Amino acid sequence: MGNVIKQTNRTMLMEQINPEKLDFLTLVGDVRGMESLSDDKIKEINDYLLVRSFDELLEKFSPTVYCYFNANNQKVVYQLDKPEGVPEEMLTEIPLNRQNEFMGMLMSMVDTKRSEGTINVDFKFEKLTDMISPRKVMDAIKQNRKELQYTYGEYAKLDDGDPKKLDIADKLNVMFEEASTNYNNVMAMLPLAIEDTKTRLLLGDGGGKKDNTPLALGVLSMGEGGELRILEAPKVETTALATVDDNVNTGLIEALKEDYEAISGESNDYVEALVARTFCPLASTMESKIDKETEVANYNSYLEFYKESKDAFIKTVKPLIEKLLGIWCFFEQYPKKVKGMKPSMLVTNLSNELLARSSNISRLITYLNTTNAKNDFTNTVWYSIVPDVSLDQYSKMKLTRERFKGNSKTEKTDVNSVESLTRLLDVFKDYGVQCFFSYEADDSTTFNSLATEGIEKYEDRCASLMGKPFSEYAIPCIPNFTIIPKDKSGVILDSRMVISGDDRVELSKEKEDIMKIWIDGVYVGAAYVAAGIVAAYQCPEYLKDRFGKTKVDPELPGVRFDIEADDHGLVAYTTMAKEITGFTNSIKNDINRKNFGFVFSSENAMYKGNDITNIMVYKARNLMSDGYMFEPIYKTQVTTYIERVMRHGTGDFKEDSIVQFFSNNPSSQKSRWLSKREFLNGVLGKGDDIDYIIDEENGFCTLNITFNGNVKNLEVEINRLSANKA
Repeated sequence: MGNVIKQTNRTMLMEQINPEKLDFLTLVGDVRGMESLSDDKIKEINDYLLVRSFDELLEKFSPTVYCYFNANNQKVVYQLDKPEGVPEEMLTEIPLNRQNEFMGMLMSMVDTKRSEGTINVDFKFEKLTDMISPRKVMDAIKQNRKELQYTYGEYAKLDDGDPKKLDIADKLNVMFEEASTNYNNVMAMLPLAIEDTKTRLLLGDGGGKKDNTPLALGVLSMGEGGELRILEAPKVETTALATVDDNVNTGLIEALKEDYEAISGESNDYVEALVARTFCPLASTMESKIDKETEVANYNSYLEFYKESKDAFIKTVKPLIEKLLGIWCFFEQYPKKVKGMKPSMLVTNLSNELLARSSNISRLITYLNTTNAKNDFTNTVWYSIVPDVSLDQYSKMKLTRERFKGNSKTEKTDVNSVESLTRLLDVFKDYGVQCFFSYEADDSTTFNSLATEGIEKYEDRCASLMGKPFSEYAIPCIPNFTIIPKDKSGVILDSRMVISGDDRVELSKEKEDIMKIWIDGVYVGAAYVAAGIVAAYQCPEYLKDRFGKTKVDPELPGVRFDIEADDHGLVAYTTMAKEITGFTNSIKNDINRKNFGFVFSSENAMYKGNDITNIMVYKARNLMSDGYMFEPIYKTQVTTYIERVMRHGTGDFKEDSIVQFFSNNPSSQKSRWLSKREFLNGVLGKGDDIDYIIDEENGFCTLNITFNGNVKNLEVEINRLSANKA
């Protein structure tokens, strides 16, 4: 029969990434009178919404923040959805990708913590949060500038018509193109202005230049659109740059000024000079006289505006950034070097509240009827992720955006109500979709809070989801992950500048003059990581990578893999770094007593003499309970997997085929599964068995799947039309 199911880890993310892009409801369309969607429609949905990596997500969804200026209040405004009524030329789109400074800083934070294996209390968060301060954001452009100067020098040396000169010209065109994106972008020039003004004033009248001195001057005008994207202007390295011939330098300055004039709609001498200094900051570009009072006033206004703008940007963008980091963490659980059943994610790109409305839920049903109720398993959805479920279990679906928990907490938008989660779960149960959900990510749902408060509040929150037909498909994931703790999320931008009594310019030493912004903590929902690690270990190649080839069948998926068994959790651990020293024995006893939820642990652990500095899976349970404890998640997936293989292998449950399926014949499906029970990924493990009872009178077949002595029942309707009835 072969392995007919090639993937068991397609995951559906119930989140909006970019409202300007197509979404699940729009693509599915009107389904009245339809049982399923066409193959073409499924292909179209995949083309727009299906991603197999974080970079593909960035490419397909282009997560964006929109920025424009309000001249009335002299402020910059940021929005996640494209503002209506703002002309295109007045609107700046800021892409949220790996190059975005804020995003880059957070990803670096995760990577650095992983490399160091340092818990939160010992980790120097300020070293990385400092990355978005003006003095640090200038470093990335340093190399680009050197390359521009070097390349232009090589270009200038060659004769016109030299083929090599043409090749270098192509390179220069690309470099100029990159530089030109900022000519009319005041916000991008602002950090340059801050650092350069400071440098020139503190060094005095253009003299006494030192190595690594930041040089750039900016101008701020509210009339021009600009994206709050931090361009990084480096510090002058006079020894490195002195080798450039001064005539060449003059040629480069002229080329930059000409390019600025050609591209800029409204030419501005001040910005023109800034562009030249930014990309060619040599002595010949310096002024000999400096108006101290004007420059100090400019510097302080630049810094103030930068602080306000950065603050507004972070507050607007943080919820979306947290989603993106969650998706990144999902894909990070699967090693890049492994080539096998790579996890894939279908992003709905709309809010749950909208999808769960009674007028829209039929579209989800029709979609799942197409992907999950047929004998083609290419697009079958096995998991879903619902992050940011409201901590208030009595929350109702609302049509307006909600704001939570007073002014000390970050405003939370798009929090999913328990009601909308319930509606989705009611659909998921009919199609065998296991739903990983986590509560809103903030400082009250972290490892730290779980270590001090225990799991009781989570049990209470999940009470309304227990004892329901869908309970076994509901997987509460706890605790959430901390990227930056709330109390360590301050970023010092710089200090205001003052003119002292002896006419010297200096940075203020007063505490109130230190300009600081608060990110207010960045957190990632546990559901992303939980679904990511489960999706990863479905792949036999992943299991081989972790456990060795001898223990793993190369064809079977990891549906039966029990991460709680033996030392599995110590081997198949997450890519997330430890956050705390561990849970107390009383907290662990509390967790073990009921075996509740999909619980991550941050414990000191060793395996085969090696320290494990990563977060591990401690429990992997759903909300189905026998009154004493909750059921492991693998049981549900094994049952679903057997049902699907059986449906395919018996021609939609033909009675004679069912008998053959379970026969003792060595070639029967049951016999082949039993022959592989020694493998980690055997569909039936040690102590497992499967048998069936056919109720001919009522036309049902009951499967009894035994997991280590515990029986799980599955009932299927027999296809009698072609049954062998002699």
